[in-house]
Amino acid sequence: MEGKNEQRAGLLYGIGAYGMWGLVPLFWPLMKPSGAVEILAHRMVWSLGVVAVALLLVRRWAWVGELLRQPRKLGLIAIAAAVITVNWGLYIWAVNSGQVVEASLGYFINPLVTIAMGVLLLGERLRPVQWVAVGTGFAAVLVLAIGYGRPPWISLTLAFSFATYGLVKKKVNMGGLESLAAETAVLFLPALGFLLWLGASGEATFTATGPWHGVLLAATGIVTAAPLVCFGAAAIRVPLSTLGLLQYLAPVFQFALGILYFHEAMPPERWAGFSLVWLALTLLTWDALRTARRTRARAVRLAEVAAAGSGAPVPPPAPGETVPSERTMST
Repeated sequence: MEGKNEQRAGLLYGIGAYGMWGLVPLFWPLMKPSGAVEILAHRMVWSLGVVAVALLLVRRWAWVGELLRQPRKLGLIAIAAAVITVNWGLYIWAVNSGQVVEASLGYFINPLVTIAMGVLLLGERLRPVQWVAVGTGFAAVLVLAIGYGRPPWISLTLAFSFATYGLVKKKVNMGGLESLAAETAVLFLPALGFLLWLGASGEATFTATGPWHGVLLAATGIVTAAPLVCFGAAAIRVPLSTLGLLQYLAPVFQFALGILYFHEAMPPERWAGFSLVWLALTLLTWDALRTARRTRARAVRLAEVAAAGSGAPVPPPAPGETVPSERTMST
């Protein structure tokens, strides 16, 4: 019963995390008349403050000394900070420029870009269905480029920057709060310097439109950290396959907001391109679930064979199932 309650809580945390990420386009327009770069700078500064308070509460500071003694890891953190700066800044600009739908496309195609980068940079091998999905995604980009009259550069930049961020984060191998604290620490001084320069030149909007605007700009730290905390709570409670399915909630919400709330145009060629992307994601999801199920079944049979070797009773194989041989177990 306790395990089921934990999984239920993890599912709610996951829905909360991706739901907040999906609804964030409603928040950025509230920052006007602040420009995208000023909003981004405030997000960097206030995020560090929020994460620092969270780390104080949970008393997790030992990692700081370890990180400072690892120059290579510090370099990767700096790269991650630079890449996420591009991602955050472009997304804020896209939302406030009335291009929520194209921004949502970036997070729809992100899994496809991640897979392509795995092949090109890490030498990973794809299963046939994954190849079909990547090819379908490439066709979708071509259709959208023809429809737009230009490549969907906002979507592609968001997808590639976030995929690169994920790749670097994988190599850094730090917890969510710790990683965000390190990245925002790298960004803190440049961001604070920019805000001070804006203030000195009389172009800052922090207090120019009343105290409520300043509160909203400060809230960017909470908007950044809150979904990350929920995601971390979900990641330790639910299977990775479940998180993989939940990740589509964010771009689905963003896409729906773009059409229903911001009333962005969806001509036929854009529907065609998005349909191809959704087909590719359906293929990826089906293949991932099928592979996960086969892997679990194989692990169960291997455990049963191991139990048989120790003298424990082994249930008979299911109809059509082959009992793993010693050669199979070694691969």
